[in-house]
Amino acid sequence: MARRGTPSRSAGGRKRSEGTREPVAAPVDGGLAELVPDRERPHAWTLLLDGAPQSHVDLDDPAYLSFEYQRRLGHVIDLAAPPGRPLHAVHLGGGAFTLARYLAATRPRSTQQVVEVDAPLVHLVRGTLPLDPQARIRVRAMDARAGLGKIPDGWADLVVADVFSGARTPAHLGSAEFLTEVRRVLKAGGQYAANLADGPPLAHLRGQIATAASLFPQLALAADPAVWRGRRFGNAVLVASDGPLAVAELTRRVASDPYPGRVEHGRVLADFTGGAAVVTDRDARPSPAPPPGTFG
Repeated sequence: MARRGTPSRSAGGRKRSEGTREPVAAPVDGGLAELVPDRERPHAWTLLLDGAPQSHVDLDDPAYLSFEYQRRLGHVIDLAAPPGRPLHAVHLGGGAFTLARYLAATRPRSTQQVVEVDAPLVHLVRGTLPLDPQARIRVRAMDARAGLGKIPDGWADLVVADVFSGARTPAHLGSAEFLTEVRRVLKAGGQYAANLADGPPLAHLRGQIATAASLFPQLALAADPAVWRGRRFGNAVLVASDGPLAVAELTRRVASDPYPGRVEHGRVLADFTGGAAVVTDRDARPSPAPPPGTFG
C-alpha cells in the first residue's frame, strides 16, 4: 500500500459515490481504511489508512494527481515513452489504484497489472471507486514480490513500486534480489520507479540508491530539497533503467511543481550514497518509521 500524501465498505459502487458522498470506512488488513469525499471536486476521494492520507482519486478526471509524490510518479509515466503510446505496466502496491487509473487515462489501450497484498482494501476500493471496465487493469490480491514472480520475463515497460505496510516499506522489497526480479520482468529500456520514504540521516535512502545502482546503469532521484538535505522525513521517487532516462525533462517538471523538488543523477547521485552497501535479502530491513505527526 502507498503511504504519505499532501493537499478516503460499500456495495453501491459509483452510485454510492455520486449520491450521499458520505465517508466510507472499513477495517482492512493494514488498519482502518477510510474513503473521504473531496469537497472541492465532485467525484474525488481521499483514501486514508489509520488516519494517514494514502492516495487521492478523481473519478471524473483520473489524470488529476493531488499528492506530490504521485505527481512525480506521473511524470515518470509520462516520460517512459512517446505521448499516448500504450504501455505494459506493473504496479506493486494498489491503494486506490490512482496511478493505474492515471496511466489508463493518459495512455489508452495500456495493459496493467496491480499487485496489492491487502485483499479487504482491494474489495473496499473496487466496491466504492470502481475501475473503468474498459481499462485493461488486472488486480491481484497478493504479496508484491510473489506477484512480481508471476509476471513473464521482459513483459513490462514500467514497474512502479509504491508499497507500504504500517507506514514502512517491507524489508523484502528493498533488496538486490528483489530488484533482480524487477530487472527480469522489464523489457530492454524499461523503467523501474519506486516511492521511497526516509528521514535524517537518510541511511535507508542511500542504501536503496546503492542497491539500484548495482543492477541498473541509469538512475535519477526526485525529492523535496529539505529531504535531500536531511532536514525532514519525506518521500523520494527513484527511477532506474538499463536505457536512457529523460532526466532534463523530469528535472524541469519536478522543479515546476506546486511544491518544487530537485532531481539528481549521475556522479552527484553516486556521491550521495556515501559508499553505502548494497542491500541483500539477508540484511534487508524495513524502511524507517515516520516520526510522530508526519501525516497528521
